[in-house]
Amino acid sequence: MRKRKVVVTGMGLVSCLGNDPDIFYQKLLQGESGISVLPEEVCRDVYAKVGGVVTDFNLEEVIDRKRARRVDRFIAFAIWAGKKAVFSAGLPLEGSGIDRARAGVILGSGVGGMTTLFDNSKVLLERGGRKVSPFLIPHILTDTGGALLAEEFGFMGPNYSMSTACATSTYSIISAAKHITSGEADIMVCGGSEAPLSPIGVAGFCAMKALSGYIENPSIASRPFDKNRDGFVMSEGGAALVLESEEFALQRGATILAEYIGGAVSCDAYHMTEPRPDGWGVALCIEKALKEAGITPEQISYINTHATSTILGDVAELRALERVFMRPQNIAINATKSMTGHALGAAGGLEAIATIQAIRTGLIHPTINLTDPEEVVFDMPTEKKKVDIEYALSNSFGFGGHNATIILAPYG
Repeated sequence: MRKRKVVVTGMGLVSCLGNDPDIFYQKLLQGESGISVLPEEVCRDVYAKVGGVVTDFNLEEVIDRKRARRVDRFIAFAIWAGKKAVFSAGLPLEGSGIDRARAGVILGSGVGGMTTLFDNSKVLLERGGRKVSPFLIPHILTDTGGALLAEEFGFMGPNYSMSTACATSTYSIISAAKHITSGEADIMVCGGSEAPLSPIGVAGFCAMKALSGYIENPSIASRPFDKNRDGFVMSEGGAALVLESEEFALQRGATILAEYIGGAVSCDAYHMTEPRPDGWGVALCIEKALKEAGITPEQISYINTHATSTILGDVAELRALERVFMRPQNIAINATKSMTGHALGAAGGLEAIATIQAIRTGLIHPTINLTDPEEVVFDMPTEKKKVDIEYALSNSFGFGGHNATIILAPYG
């Protein structure tokens, strides 16, 4: 049986650089940072003071006011991104013959409803258990956003959440694609969301010494691949793609944005929070993705790196890339997080959209804040650059050693 082709037909996002994929990408091309000073109540008594905050966001544009006011912020981001992706794909189409039993949702989160849990913990301690919200449990679960989206559209196909830390969105995309290639689904909404900018979230990552302490100028705090980097800058947001089988997309006359060629996952099996220094686990993941895609390393034109701006992580990723790619000088790479910061479980979705936009426009965005770069043998532009993309690769890695790689290409 011939493997079904998977195509991308819709995109939706919420980010510190805007809540529309085209605006988001124009800001990336311009090298605009979305990092700002955090509210005092979020970062009191900790060393990290900057982050990527979502602004101009009104969930009531897409769901009713009562639900919009109740849900945790990470759920709000998931619903917004998912609904915008579905609408941008021209779905749902009443009377079009869409079988909703063959339409599914996989939207994940790394930490889930952290703010809801934090707020209700305070209520429990200060006012007692009877005052805890009845929405506490559903609003901390990572699967709630996808469940609500399925309820909204009547999508009765595969529906579950992923939670693989900062690789969550990319794991979700890979899993969604498998439901299509296997023939189980025609349409899948996939991605992730995160809202970690709460006092407990910021304090927790500060306790690990994972965050940047640079505060003089927020816009240059996130410095992937720069020798002066001192940790990642945490941000919030959500991103979703609509994947379809090529046959189904063509049948309904959908606009195809890109083709999903393949993807793979692996585990470093090394340390809870540190990457393997030699990059072996990441290299394994990339090699598996290339094999599934049926292409060679030489066919990759562009890589959107995970590149969080941590001391160990950036170098480990570069070592992995050098293991796999024999002619790295022919490949352009960049780091979206230099402008967006690190949105944890949403990061892979945001970067998948950046990769698709690069394919659509033929332009890759710069990596900013490179004043003293690590020795990089790849082409890493500091201004937007035109690149003839044959195949593009996007990496995501998470605590626990979770690695995920997807490969995308122009359609046709």
